Amino acid sequence: MHNIVLASKSKVRHEILLKYNIKCTIEHSNVDEEPIKQSLLNEGATPEIISKNLAELKANKVSQRLYDHLVLGADSVIDLNGELISKPENRDQALNILKKLNGKMHYLISSACISKNGSMIWNYTDKANLTMRKFSENDLKKYLSKITDETLYAYNVYQIEGEGRNLFSKIEGDENTIMGLPVDKIKQYIEGL
Repeated sequence: MHNIVLASKSKVRHEILLKYNIKCTIEHSNVDEEPIKQSLLNEGATPEIISKNLAELKANKVSQRLYDHLVLGADSVIDLNGELISKPENRDQALNILKKLNGKMHYLISSACISKNGSMIWNYTDKANLTMRKFSENDLKKYLSKITDETLYAYNVYQIEGEGRNLFSKIEGDENTIMGLPVDKIKQYIEGL
């Protein structure tokens, strides 16, 4: 199987690839996501389009530097009734996000893009839907107190393979997608090369 370059700082995405025996090296894209998200939102882009664009941008940026390598970019966003929910930058934002999601169904969208020599050669987007139980604000604060900063900022507020599973009454979709990487489709594509 081909070696790939993961254009991401995400330890979780790296662990998923290793678990599926996809050898990779890591090269950070250093893409400043917020201005891009804002620009796309101003143009009326959906959360799904934003996720796809960011995944492609990350992969393309790294693949321009690394000639002839397969570069994997990925991005995940939360779509709450068409509203884009981004990763929190602090614990207050994390609490506000959890309060928004409290008792509601939302989509977790994960996009993956493989680029070579600065251009996308493959992409895929998957969507899972999650319904959060109804919690008091105190319960949400208690949950956040159990989560480390590193985990909190890496997992879009909830850690589905750990403590975060208890937040939900219903989870429909691929767990790897929820964790940030639709790895089955990536593996299929790479094995077909």
